[in-house]
Amino acid sequence: MSLVINIGGSILAPDLDEKRFREFADTLIEISKKEQVFVVTGGGSAARDYIKVARDLGANEAVCDKIGIDVTRLNARLLISALDNKAYSEPPESYKDAENAMALNKIVVMGGIVPGQSTDAVTTILAEYIQADLIIFATSVDGVYTSDPSINEEAEKLENISPKELVDISMKIENKAGANAVVDPLASKILERSKIPAIVLNGKDPEKIKKAALENDHNGTLIK
Repeated sequence: MSLVINIGGSILAPDLDEKRFREFADTLIEISKKEQVFVVTGGGSAARDYIKVARDLGANEAVCDKIGIDVTRLNARLLISALDNKAYSEPPESYKDAENAMALNKIVVMGGIVPGQSTDAVTTILAEYIQADLIIFATSVDGVYTSDPSINEEAEKLENISPKELVDISMKIENKAGANAVVDPLASKILERSKIPAIVLNGKDPEKIKKAALENDHNGTLIK
């Protein structure tokens, strides 16, 4: 079975702490003993900080996207360093490169690809490209809600949701560089067409990712 895990920058690198990267690396190595693992790393607050400065300096959204991509790839390189020889040595810069890397039976870690695609979208397109069996979105929230729970106290968590329902929720999100969403609109549409099941969960504790991947045990939202 092949698995694509999106690790949000907000949980992987809330600050540059090597212990966090080692914790995630240890978990990914355990999962990789039973599954072919691909990882897409997000940029988190660092990417948003860089994008804000770029935007304030007058950079357009495409340039801001490229800056965000650079940060996601830096996070990917740090995770590769933590994984040592268990990981493919470079973050692939295309879906074809990621597919080719799979032949080496290593954990493949990558960041963003092109402007206009968030790492959510990269995750879903990669999963479609390699015909993955499951996607896990490891985020700082515990699932998909009817609206943003940090703004709306009446937002309800959804334990099960169809891709079409996810699209309807995600379309309310503004599509700008550095947008902060659980699963963005483009990723939601790719999930709808690919029909690959996905889990959204709180991944601050890497052990929860392992349980979801290997035991189908989670308290998040199943998208299917």
